[in-house]
Amino acid sequence: MTVRCDVVVVGLGAMGSAATLQLARAGARVIGIDGSSPPNPDGSSHGETRITRLAVGEGSAYVPLVQRSHELWRAFEEDQPDILFVQSGGLILGGLQSSGQHGVSNFVAATIDVARSNGIAHELLSADEIAARFGVLDVTDEIGYFEPTAGYLRAASCIRAQLELATRAGAVVRLNEQVEGWTSTRSGVHVETNSGQISAGAMVLAAGAWLPDLAPELAPMLSVQRQVQYWFDIGRDAPRFEALPVFIWMHGSEEGQYLYGFPATDGPGGGVKIATEVFGTSTSPKDVVRSVADDEIDDMFDTHVSTRIPGLSARCLRTAVCLYTVTPDFGFIVDRHPEHDNVVVASPCSGHGFKHSAAIGECVAELVLSGATSIDLTPFGFDRLVASGT
Repeated sequence: MTVRCDVVVVGLGAMGSAATLQLARAGARVIGIDGSSPPNPDGSSHGETRITRLAVGEGSAYVPLVQRSHELWRAFEEDQPDILFVQSGGLILGGLQSSGQHGVSNFVAATIDVARSNGIAHELLSADEIAARFGVLDVTDEIGYFEPTAGYLRAASCIRAQLELATRAGAVVRLNEQVEGWTSTRSGVHVETNSGQISAGAMVLAAGAWLPDLAPELAPMLSVQRQVQYWFDIGRDAPRFEALPVFIWMHGSEEGQYLYGFPATDGPGGGVKIATEVFGTSTSPKDVVRSVADDEIDDMFDTHVSTRIPGLSARCLRTAVCLYTVTPDFGFIVDRHPEHDNVVVASPCSGHGFKHSAAIGECVAELVLSGATSIDLTPFGFDRLVASGT
């Protein structure tokens, strides 16, 4: 039997759950499909926390998305019981010639420039001021950018909330259902799953790391990368770790010389979440190594943590593996498929998309239903990748 709807959304992580909610609220008959049961540990959107900040060092084009997302998270909190956004403040520290991140050569200076050009409230702190305010961070000659409106999102709760609100708005959410193939014609999109067939006027592909398999024609511009998060034991400084802001620490002049972390969000026994980013050999959801070796833990602690956050113990309480789906310029793709006008691609987000996802879902719904978006998506189109020869 073929089920018919206006829009089918494939993938219900951060982007897909947001798009499903906004499409349903706009009155579309929408079916959301996911091969697992999000939030789950298989893709990019799972886990407890994601950093959010308004001064996005990756560029001013992202600022309207994260500003609108902050508004939406607060609105979602009014409609369900979970806290989604914790405004802990955010600290980005390093030298003015510090290392880059996500294709930006000097992340601290770039963040300050974005804040100034967009009127985002912030403070600039000296090393002494950082040490006085956040004593568990052992700074030397770094400066700090502190943004009081930054914080962290409860990632799993955000996805659950959006799927629940989408269902209330009339969306049909189908979990643990595998998409086996799809075709697009001028009259619509036909999706084959292991449970049947769906016919829709349009489709949103928000499949993250599964996108290269579902749309192999896009695979040359995508790379799936394995990332690891670590929770190190707090030791005796629990109150000060609980009072930390989220932080990004650029501690060298070369790519990869940085770490990011969170306050102790789960009390003294939960440890502190710390991670960096590693880009090298591509992987896939079925091939990724989910276990984390002891030497990975030791290297993370010795290279990034031990001399900078001496209050943390080398004892790692737990680890988690997630997948980044990355474009060559580390930017987003939120655009119509270059070959199918009735298919909108809403991923990948290159490892820094969660904080923008609520607004991206709203923009995707606008793009599908009216063709015009309230936030300019031009910087996130396919054209830039085609122009660069990707």
